[in-house]
Amino acid sequence: MLNIVLFGPPGAGKGTQSTKVIEKYNLIHLSTGDILRAELAAKTELGIEAKKYMDAGELVPDEVVIGMISSKIDENKDSKGFVFDGFPRTQKQALALDRLLKSKNTAISMMLSLEVEHNELIKRLLNRGKDSGRADDRNSEVIEKRIKVYNSETTPVIEYYDYQNKYKSIAGMGTIDEIFNNLCVAIES
Repeated sequence: MLNIVLFGPPGAGKGTQSTKVIEKYNLIHLSTGDILRAELAAKTELGIEAKKYMDAGELVPDEVVIGMISSKIDENKDSKGFVFDGFPRTQKQALALDRLLKSKNTAISMMLSLEVEHNELIKRLLNRGKDSGRADDRNSEVIEKRIKVYNSETTPVIEYYDYQNKYKSIAGMGTIDEIFNNLCVAIES
């Protein structure tokens, strides 16, 4: 099973590239945001539990998110693998994900981290904000804060996978196809 953590700061192109990777390698996309919205809409037990935290303005606990990921994996037992997008964001989450996957007789194959220059990230997000309608992509101060939070809080996750020899830095500059080619080379090596 090919299980990939696709990583990178806001604006790195994770959404664009995960779609291409999923299509080429016939994988299942596991976006925690999408899973959370689906669980809420379906009013599942986990969705109802998550809603309590969200309504209180709190982050959904890792255990609840892991439970949702577990359900999604169980729904797709015959898949060739998964692309994890937006998760894990902390070492604690990475450890919980490893435990979950081990209990299902699989593991993370690699973490692919898209590396993009700071000014390019800001440019991409501001451009995306014009088209997407996302308020958090229209304000350069908010964008700077998101990138700063990413840089300060996610470095330990890179270290976690690097220690396991699963971390691969991917050049995230260039055309969509050039970046995709960089990803394919890393996946197939």
